[in-house]
Amino acid sequence: MPNARPRRSPPAFDPERHGRDLVAIVGEIAESRDLDARALDRILKRHPKDGCGLFSRSELIAGFRHFARERGWRVGEHAFVESLRLRPVRTQSGVTPVTVLTKPHPCPGRCIFCPNDARMPKSYLADEPGAQRAEDNGFDPYLQTWNRLAAFRSIGHPVDKVELIVLGGTWSVYPEPYRIAFVKRCIDALNDFGSGLDGRAAARSSPVRASWSDLEPAQRRNEAAACRCVGLSLETRPDHLCEAEVLCIRRLGATKVQIGIQSLSDRVLALNRRGHDVAATRRALRLLREAGFKIHGHWMPNLHGSSPTDDVADFARLFSDRDFRPDELKIYPCSLVESADLMAYHARGEWRPYTREELVGVVAACLRDAPRYCRLTRVIRDFSADDIVAGSRTGNLREVAERRLREGGESCREIRGREIRSQPLGGVELRLVATDYETSVGDEVFLEFVTPEDRIAAFLRLSLPREPSFVEEIRRSALVREVHVYGASLAIGRRQPGRAQHRGLGRALVEAARSRARAAGFANLAVISAVGTRAYYRALGFRDGALYQHLRLCGTRAPRPRRERPRRPSSPRESCPRGCASPADPGAFAGSPA
Repeated sequence: MPNARPRRSPPAFDPERHGRDLVAIVGEIAESRDLDARALDRILKRHPKDGCGLFSRSELIAGFRHFARERGWRVGEHAFVESLRLRPVRTQSGVTPVTVLTKPHPCPGRCIFCPNDARMPKSYLADEPGAQRAEDNGFDPYLQTWNRLAAFRSIGHPVDKVELIVLGGTWSVYPEPYRIAFVKRCIDALNDFGSGLDGRAAARSSPVRASWSDLEPAQRRNEAAACRCVGLSLETRPDHLCEAEVLCIRRLGATKVQIGIQSLSDRVLALNRRGHDVAATRRALRLLREAGFKIHGHWMPNLHGSSPTDDVADFARLFSDRDFRPDELKIYPCSLVESADLMAYHARGEWRPYTREELVGVVAACLRDAPRYCRLTRVIRDFSADDIVAGSRTGNLREVAERRLREGGESCREIRGREIRSQPLGGVELRLVATDYETSVGDEVFLEFVTPEDRIAAFLRLSLPREPSFVEEIRRSALVREVHVYGASLAIGRRQPGRAQHRGLGRALVEAARSRARAAGFANLAVISAVGTRAYYRALGFRDGALYQHLRLCGTRAPRPRRERPRRPSSPRESCPRGCASPADPGAFAGSPA
């Protein structure tokens, strides 16, 4: 399927053309002691753009950067940008998220609820904001990444710590040369943008194909780049994960996998033509856990054949059954779009959308029951209301559900609802809280620094496996799966009083994990680090391995007795949904730490 043609970009903003007004505006902002939205609006109206319009914040920031040297304003760029920053919530989780989409490609799934927009990868619609940006850039990974970084910087957000989120249906079915090149060119864009280079002209004519030997130099360059990839997320289906595929995903530098769980009922999965059963989900999640990945599940209430009562029970199974228990979860209530096969079921009266009362009740129950170690990242798809034939069009569904909980005297414990965001921490005493729970591969410890009000400032996920991993490099290691410090993102190496970042919380969490692993009898602690965090872990004493970084634990205590479990007949080592007998190119993956 040919890629869509990029749309024509608007002309670049020229600060010189508006110099007089920009200098006047910036001067007034710099002298203002109490700048709020109303005060800024009054300043902008005194100096209209072209005599009739208002300058945008991105144009004001561009003007400041252009004239700062010659004018010698007393206020620094950081302070000026902070006063104007748009949508600060975008980077208040500690990183800057950059979402890119792969090109349209056939998907093996035949799900009846899935949109079929020929212009987009399967399950995405052209009106979704991320999809629009991808189409504008012809689905080119370099252009999407570089232009998104430029957009963030233009409105005052830091871009040195980037979480790269690759969407586009089933990642695992794209040709391997395309997958390698896609990640490489995203990393190239990070490297170039941080160095002040613009390779967009050349990117438009470059084929998206690469080999492993092409990717590795770009990754090494990014380790010390000004724009670092501190997390890489890919999305796929449970029935397309095997040992070989998990290792390939790790070699790309991924640290998180988004995976479509949708339902834990075989009957509901079959009715919706999902194409796999619950056993496939169990196998896939176990493989991901053995390799140390963060698991970001997708779950759908209101599927054909389900009910509000069934959905609440299904959500409870996500966390009562040790084989699941995702780290993050997107809740996507089923909405009917015209291109989905579900239209026929709706026309025959076999499926109906939940009423507002039913849906709010289900979402409120999910928010209430989600454990403190899980983050509910979304509770609705970003579909345009015009695309939804039937189903919820409430964009603030989470807010409505949280209000329902408060009215009933209840609250949610999950991570997103407890993030400190922009809350200052100066003088706040943080305490370390540990939540222990069991998974399909062993014991898990969720360590978090929280305020007296239980707002979360930082956390670490530690896996203490009971059985050897299929990944030889971490076969008998305790594993740090994630370290995350919340609060507004700060530039690498920069400190700011009262902020959570760069005050040693991550280091303290790693030390706590080290002690826990040593007490549990492990001689080695490994970390599934992103390309851009390797230098951070080296500074903490970790050594580079083939796919992970490693820390030898001295003074390890005698190992505790471990409970032996009977192996499942459907163990991923004994059967692979894709028929892979062994990992591809095992010599490139397995190996002892360097």
